Amino acid sequence: MARSSVAKECDTDMKTSANKAWGDTLFKGMTLFFATGILILFIAILIALWHESAPAIDKFGLSFLTSTAWNPVKDEFGALIPMAGTILSTILAMLIAVPLSIGVALFLAELAPVWMRAPFGTAIELLAAIPSIVYGMWGLFVLAPIMADHVQPWLAEHLGFIPLFSGPQMGIGMLTAGLVLALMILPFIASVTRDVFLMVPQNLKEAAYGMGATTWEVVRDVMIPYGKKGIVGAVFLGMGRALGETMAVTFVIGNAYHLSWSLFAPGNSIASTLANEFTEADSDVYLASLMELGLVLFLLTFLVLGAAQLWLKRGIEGGGK
Repeated sequence: MARSSVAKECDTDMKTSANKAWGDTLFKGMTLFFATGILILFIAILIALWHESAPAIDKFGLSFLTSTAWNPVKDEFGALIPMAGTILSTILAMLIAVPLSIGVALFLAELAPVWMRAPFGTAIELLAAIPSIVYGMWGLFVLAPIMADHVQPWLAEHLGFIPLFSGPQMGIGMLTAGLVLALMILPFIASVTRDVFLMVPQNLKEAAYGMGATTWEVVRDVMIPYGKKGIVGAVFLGMGRALGETMAVTFVIGNAYHLSWSLFAPGNSIASTLANEFTEADSDVYLASLMELGLVLFLLTFLVLGAAQLWLKRGIEGGGK
């Protein structure tokens, strides 16, 4: 009887082990399938954009990236102005949003009273749920008049000797687009950064305070170094959103095809160009040029975020050494 019980227990253990092994194999296969699906989707999008862009690629070649021309009547197109507008508006948005986001995250995670953290945190997260077209309408009807009547005249009066703050003060333009983008990406960066700061072990902070560190020193020497990877990830998450934003930028950027040193001047971005002109493309070269703009934006976003990941990986490995 004892041997029979032992044999039954062994059989049960073997069946359990087999079931676990089968479950692990199934789970591994599912995750591999989903990961491969993402890669296949990426390649499929790239191939589709490249195929649809073929007429423009054949006609313009690499000069498409350096040309400022955009004349649908003569079928002359170039991506330099939309590319410059996309990069400049994103840089402006990041310069404004990153410091504000980190400040908001630090306040909610470390400085705010306990009763204030939940409602303020919820409000920040709700800002991320507002549709981009609402930001664009607010930017056009509320922010642009304020910029034209107050902000831009003040900047021109005090900083007009700098080319960036000279020129007509119309309210719309690159500076307004950068501000709207900054307001859009701030909730994303602030929410993720706040969660990163909340994950810092309490004993590390208490040890720093016990050694006489001030709040600023704890933030600078403990919280930010500990959460560096998460903070940088949040920043580039916001950058990815800013690079591809369409409707909010379309409302306030001015949609003009010319380059200017002035931040007050209207400009254009790749996304706003696609939104404004895709339905108006009446020739194969025109449509192919718009598709090539989409390809450029796709590759630009991929390269920027890929470079960021590579830089972050090297930085962390270097810090670990």
